[in-house]
Amino acid sequence: MRSNKKAVVVGANGIIGGNLIAHLVELGDWDIVGLSRSGGYSKGRLKHIVVDLLDAADAKAKLASLTDVTHIFYAAYQDRPSWAELVAPNLAMLVNVVNAIEPIAPNLEHISLMQGYKVYGAHLGPFKTPARETDANHMPPEFNIDQQDFLEALQKGKAWTWSALRPSVVIGFALGNPMNLASVIAVYASMSKELGIPLRFPGKPGAYNSLLEMTDAGLLARATIFIATNPQCGNQAFNINNGDLFRWSELWPKIAEYFRLDVAPPLPMSLNVIMADKEKLWDRMVKKHSLLPTPYSDVSAWGFGDFVFGWDYDFFADGTKLRRAGFHDYIDTEAMFLRVFDDLKTRKIIP
Repeated sequence: MRSNKKAVVVGANGIIGGNLIAHLVELGDWDIVGLSRSGGYSKGRLKHIVVDLLDAADAKAKLASLTDVTHIFYAAYQDRPSWAELVAPNLAMLVNVVNAIEPIAPNLEHISLMQGYKVYGAHLGPFKTPARETDANHMPPEFNIDQQDFLEALQKGKAWTWSALRPSVVIGFALGNPMNLASVIAVYASMSKELGIPLRFPGKPGAYNSLLEMTDAGLLARATIFIATNPQCGNQAFNINNGDLFRWSELWPKIAEYFRLDVAPPLPMSLNVIMADKEKLWDRMVKKHSLLPTPYSDVSAWGFGDFVFGWDYDFFADGTKLRRAGFHDYIDTEAMFLRVFDDLKTRKIIP
């Protein structure tokens, strides 16, 4: 028996969108449409549409057939050099996809917006911890807030609801993604081993002892569906995290042990700079270890690593609101990292 649930996943090839699609496929009672600029493999109840969401006309034309959509899951992101420059494209993509689908989908039930701790100013410097959904907004520019304002205004008087999801750093498998910390660590460690040097934490000195949390991509996918399909969660924001806290000073030696590396004292350095000349080394490793022939630019995002390893302040939020709503999954963060490293090895991405 087929259900009448049809999901549109915007940003289908990222860590968040890809893992969400995998979860929806596993559930078995959803029709799924993935939207992206590069497309993907369609099979069974999953199909992909190639669309430029920065082009309102292209979005309207490509999405005109989606009249039976019940849920929109928005997890797209366009990177730009500055915070101010992020606003226009990231707001436009959400506006264009919602304006293309919402007027033609009479059975629309929910629009899920993926945000993050930028809403709390976490990217700007030390912020109030634990951050809570009720915390006041900070000085703009901030595209996450503009996106939520758009949905809130559009929803007034409508039957459908929205949600704003706020994970920490999302950990999972995805290549060519600008925010993939697990690959940053795995490739950095693999190269350290190839060069016969110990594993050093490359971030700011204070970052080694800051209190942090992460969000497993699978847990995030399950939480996303829970929120989107439970009416009590409508028109609200939710922090989503693994449920535990850690410090790199405790986790880093365990990562080194996983890769069979010694640990040396931290040494502040920009990965974006120090790893810029390592493409030839990577290509040699691919050949030597018979790895999947993956371009160096796709296996790691050094700038994002610098960003995360630069947090010399506590970085965590209160996740109890979602648990009070009825979602009780949790993930051990150390085990999560090791599982993703295992996955990267199985896929022959790293030795």
